[in-house]
Amino acid sequence: MTVDLRSDTLTRPTPEMRRAMAEAEVGDDVYGEDPTVLALQRRVAELFGHEDALFTPTGSMANVLAVASLVAAGQEVLCEASAHIARAELGAHGAITGLTMRTWRHPRGQVDLDAIAEMYAPDMGPFFVRTTGVSVENTHNFAGGAVLPIDDLRALRAWADSVGVSVHLDGARIWNAHVATGVPLAEYGACVDVLSVCLSKGLGAPVGSLMVGSSAAVAEARVRRKRMGGGMRQVGILAAAGSYALDHHLERLADDHAHARLLAEACGLDPATVDTNIVVVPRDDAADFVAGARAGGVLVAPVGPRAVRLVTHLDVSREQAEQAAAVLRRL
Repeated sequence: MTVDLRSDTLTRPTPEMRRAMAEAEVGDDVYGEDPTVLALQRRVAELFGHEDALFTPTGSMANVLAVASLVAAGQEVLCEASAHIARAELGAHGAITGLTMRTWRHPRGQVDLDAIAEMYAPDMGPFFVRTTGVSVENTHNFAGGAVLPIDDLRALRAWADSVGVSVHLDGARIWNAHVATGVPLAEYGACVDVLSVCLSKGLGAPVGSLMVGSSAAVAEARVRRKRMGGGMRQVGILAAAGSYALDHHLERLADDHAHARLLAEACGLDPATVDTNIVVVPRDDAADFVAGARAGGVLVAPVGPRAVRLVTHLDVSREQAEQAAAVLRRL
């Protein structure tokens, strides 16, 4: 049996999730009349202590909507150099909204408040691009699922308030950070003005993310979502999968984290350095490693020419993780 560790986006809805989708009460969401998506939006907003939320088909769209609520055309957002919004969203923020980015660099994608404060540019009229937002990612995908400590996020929040800058959180895998640390979701929410969360990664829904923020920000985002082609109709069928995932798949993320540490050890890494469900393995022979793993029935993803990524998820059992570990250990 092939064990697919390329991404946690590969999961398929369980039979019970499919049943919830089939039985969902639906309406026209563009008219604001789909009760299942309205309930999910209220639920997620409350989980993070914010006023409202908006369902989107993808995390990239949720991020574009969220950042655009803070940063206007010709203004800038600061983020870590390997952040998903900078590296993996095909330049959508600049192409669609006209904002610019500057970045700091950290090997584990962490908040570097000294660097952020040094980069910050206040409104100086017709001379420099004004900084109006800072974006952080928790967990940080390209830093191997690293968790951002809550104390660092609180310090960023305090600094941002002191200079009048807003904070965005790319929380695609915030659920993993919550389960790994025990920090309540509302505490993460209190550190930011707006955030995105994903249902189709660790939680195992087939599609869907949400932008979370103030009522005003969500109202603006609803208009922009429609303009971007994201006005959906009976979307409760998809929202039902997200609600089911929150009910049944949240706490089990701890299993994924344990499986990731098992794989890390098999690859010669210290499992204590693995925060959540992503393992990045440095390999000068990345292409050969990927090919060798495939020959052994294990699919892994290259991260450039000198590293590979392993991601555990809902569709990888303990038995499959051990099977994969045996193959990777031989490699």
